[in-house]
Amino acid sequence: MRAAGAVPATIAIMNGQIHVGLDNATLEALGQAKDVMKVSRADLAACLSLGRTGATTVAATMICAHLAGIKVFATGGIGGVHRGAELSFDISADLPELAATPVTVIAAGAKAILDLPKTLEDLETRGVPVIAFGQDAFPAFWSRDSGLKAPLRMDSAAQIAAAHRMRGILGLPGGQLVANPIPVAHEIPREEITPAIETALAEAEAQGIAAKEVTPFLLDRIFALTEGRSLVANTELVLNNARLGAEIAAELARLDAV
Repeated sequence: MRAAGAVPATIAIMNGQIHVGLDNATLEALGQAKDVMKVSRADLAACLSLGRTGATTVAATMICAHLAGIKVFATGGIGGVHRGAELSFDISADLPELAATPVTVIAAGAKAILDLPKTLEDLETRGVPVIAFGQDAFPAFWSRDSGLKAPLRMDSAAQIAAAHRMRGILGLPGGQLVANPIPVAHEIPREEITPAIETALAEAEAQGIAAKEVTPFLLDRIFALTEGRSLVANTELVLNNARLGAEIAAELARLDAV
């Protein structure tokens, strides 16, 4: 990120305070902390008022970033519509946040454990631009191609920054989702990762895993089923998203300076 001309600012809740930018010691403390809340829009105020430590979801990170004047946020993958949501109504708070908070979010698509067609439909209904970077296909986290076409395609950080700025000029609420495919060298193709996902989903259902516990359970099981490949891929896609996010932030800074 620094090489691209941006300043990284990791966001977390530490002992009841929003921290935007963590030094190495604080990052280490967060990584080793016990009893850490998973914080979204619904929990943010409670976490702060109770003096707790919290790891922020995409939704909560967007809120904190916007409060700090940050326009670009890089993550791994967003939450979305869970499989079986027509019965469970399990839909991530990340989706309405993208429609409400003016932050451009760079992710490797939505997490592949989700119902991706319903997630894209929900985002379209909420008026959230979904932009695939450098390709027509919507990526699926560990895989470059979900089998779905992305609603929009852009091929440069400058184009994405200009679109972010234009939304502000038009007075449109909400942000943008930039779907940045994992680098070819580190992807797990869809036909390889799908059996692991299906197995993990079946285990979660059999064990009655629900609500906020679903995603951590599934990611842990997929890690085991892929013999650690999913974690390596996850690390590489986050680094890739951080690089692109830094380029977009630098372009936005140049536009703001004009």
